[in-house]
Amino acid sequence: MQIQSSQELPIANSIIRPVYRSIRSVYRKTRAIKNLLGNLVDTPLIVLLYHRVTDLPNDPEMLAVSPENFRLHMKFLKQHFRIVRFEENWQGLKEPAVAITFDDGYADNVLEALPILEKVGVPATFFVSTGHIGTSKEFWWDGLENILLRDGEFPSSFTLDDTRYGRTWTTNTLQQRTVLYTALNAHIKRIPPDRREVWLDQLKQWAGSVVLDRNVHRSMTQEEIRIVAASPWATIGAHTVSHSALSALSQEQQRMEILTSKQVLEDVTGTEITTFSYPFGRKKDYDRTSVRLCREAGFKKAASNFPGQVHSWTDVFQLPRHLVRNWDQDTFAAEMKSFWTR
Repeated sequence: MQIQSSQELPIANSIIRPVYRSIRSVYRKTRAIKNLLGNLVDTPLIVLLYHRVTDLPNDPEMLAVSPENFRLHMKFLKQHFRIVRFEENWQGLKEPAVAITFDDGYADNVLEALPILEKVGVPATFFVSTGHIGTSKEFWWDGLENILLRDGEFPSSFTLDDTRYGRTWTTNTLQQRTVLYTALNAHIKRIPPDRREVWLDQLKQWAGSVVLDRNVHRSMTQEEIRIVAASPWATIGAHTVSHSALSALSQEQQRMEILTSKQVLEDVTGTEITTFSYPFGRKKDYDRTSVRLCREAGFKKAASNFPGQVHSWTDVFQLPRHLVRNWDQDTFAAEMKSFWTR
């Protein structure tokens, strides 16, 4: 095999990147035309995906929408669209509609998002990951941020002891630790929960006293989930136990994650849980086994996390959703306009 020189690589990139951008542009335009035609044939529905409603000092995953922006989003939606519930039967819609969903089950969903939904009068479905209910334990991505993305004194390097992904990173500066955070973040979602805990334990031992206890990233308690479930403007859905990419798990592990989360939430709320959301939700994050197990578990619908419109022909166990960021009202309005063709 002939190795390209460092001089040849920039030349190759200067050719490949413009071609790639052109192909992507053509793909997007073709997709937009296809979606517009589909919208003419069948009334479209858009499902929105939120995670958190709160103000955070550090939000590397961009999951949080400020309470003020969220309030403006909900008022805009109520003024301009028909808003439906995720669990409803959408057949026979005569006008474009929007459904609102949340993933993960953070405490701010009940503390900050629910009061706004109730005041504006907008329904939403909350997909809850059950593994951290009633504990102070953070989701793994928050744990990584807590350990790595803060100022302070750190060891000069970190070595991950792992047969497949093991290597050493320099960690003197925040910029270097951000590189480590990005690398671990990319891989950790593709491994089973027990292996993920080993990684996090290695990081905690490495960081020592740098790791801080905090309350801002906790999940809802059982009582808070019951408060959400009792609201006429909210519905609870399942989101696995450990928030792992299902495609990285065995069939039995997937079954446990899906069925256990459903049973726990039914025990907590006293109601049947009929909807599910795939963790991370991109097409590589779940597989045919995941879809089949959701059907067998008795769910009526399952939400993914890739853009698209819902039509009468859309698979109800792979419903597309559009991820919402912390946009101001004008940006949100522009993004909503684009969602009908994206």
